[in-house]
Amino acid sequence: MIRSTREMIFGGALALGLGVLGCAPAWAQSMKAPTNTVQGLSGKAPSSALDFKAQGSSPAPQMDSVMKGGPFKDTQDLPSNTQTLGRLVATPGNAVQKASDFIVALVDSDPVTNQEVMIQMQQWLAQMASQKTSMPSKSEFVKEVLERLITERTQLDRAKEQGIRVGKEEVRMAELSLATRNGLGVQEFRQKVAQTGVSQKQFLQELENELTLQRLREKEVNARIKVSEQEIDQYLKEIKSQDRSNQIELAQILIEVPEGASAEQEKAALAKINALKAQIVSGESFESVAKASSQSSDKAQGGHMGLKPLARYPDLFIRSIENAKVGDLVGPVKSGAGFHLIKFIDQSENNLMLSSNQTHVRHILLRASGQNSVNTIRVQLYELKKRLDNKELDFAQVAKELSQDGTAERGGDLGWVGSGAFVPEFEEVMNHLKPGEVSDPVVTRFGVHLIEVLERRVNTMSAKEQREWARNALREKKYEQAYADWAQEVRGRAFIEYRDAPETLVN
Repeated sequence: MIRSTREMIFGGALALGLGVLGCAPAWAQSMKAPTNTVQGLSGKAPSSALDFKAQGSSPAPQMDSVMKGGPFKDTQDLPSNTQTLGRLVATPGNAVQKASDFIVALVDSDPVTNQEVMIQMQQWLAQMASQKTSMPSKSEFVKEVLERLITERTQLDRAKEQGIRVGKEEVRMAELSLATRNGLGVQEFRQKVAQTGVSQKQFLQELENELTLQRLREKEVNARIKVSEQEIDQYLKEIKSQDRSNQIELAQILIEVPEGASAEQEKAALAKINALKAQIVSGESFESVAKASSQSSDKAQGGHMGLKPLARYPDLFIRSIENAKVGDLVGPVKSGAGFHLIKFIDQSENNLMLSSNQTHVRHILLRASGQNSVNTIRVQLYELKKRLDNKELDFAQVAKELSQDGTAERGGDLGWVGSGAFVPEFEEVMNHLKPGEVSDPVVTRFGVHLIEVLERRVNTMSAKEQREWARNALREKKYEQAYADWAQEVRGRAFIEYRDAPETLVN
């Protein structure tokens, strides 16, 4: 599919030989659009690395400012996926600049020009060259570029109708975030962008448009996605069923009922198995009762039947433990052989849904202000990191004295957190730290952080966490279709008039 310059910038095709943000919108019928935006920094910062306390700290939020929830839950982040791609090389001589300009289509009264189409073509051709991607046919290539531009234009017009605006400060912070996550200063980042054939003015306009579309899509597409409690119940049931399909271990006690037994014989066998069950319930171990009284071939093993896939257990046994937990005693259960007591001994399952990786982390946050730019604060925190690495300072004590965040009084401690708790640029760095390691300064929309990971663990999800996990998974499943339907509706409401066919860079 053909993507716009904006998609290539955010999707990784602005390949500076670096990791560039991904998760950008693609063709309306194929890929979901991002729903994140960027919020500017706020607050104050101390004046120098040697005098952190001179200005004091700005008022701290009530919760940690890098977390997605809490007081900042209404502001979002840039797309978070990171990719490494080949270098995008702009066409020498710039055929776009030499192209004539004329209107190729009207979206309501808004023109789409040949120059715009040519710019998109040039960027796309450069990406395909860098990735050695096969060339589409001339007619398909031109059509997809034009249709993509028209679809985006209809959505931008919709954003305008909704009064959605993105300020210059937000665009500036988005550019800074992109630069920082590529390990570059803003000026160096701009030079790299220019090397791809994208002008600074064009880049900033694309960035503003992307942030605008992200807000629109979050407002309108997300509102369409509904997940019911019944859907969550069913999803969790399916996941657990799949997990349990790995391996389980059961144990049994069997009291045989001979083939063709009389009603009295069957009644006596049932009475005996109930008596054995009473012994177990009163405290006697299942294994000792099985060894003493079971008539099954596995009695010597205390009735244990081994850890094995569900398919290797009788269907009757699987049905009997359908609602049971490990450790439960089930029965009596009647089979052709007699009466069984079944104990659910163990299960080996993926538990991908039932457990989560958690990190115990703390941070120091300094905020930008008119007197202290982000770059100034980064220099200050680099110096502070050196002293922390050399054990000259204690992280918790420094956080208490200097951090401009609600966690300062706790030594910057953010507690145990799972995946997705923090904004992507913070979490990406955190996930690569070893316990006890302090990061280099990390820029987010809230300021500049030093991050230290204290511990890691795998933690079983609570019932509430499981339901939230399922809800998010179901929303993700529904997003693509919801976005495609919405994009089609927005486009369908617009008046689109095709004019002269655009020129092409494809021979």
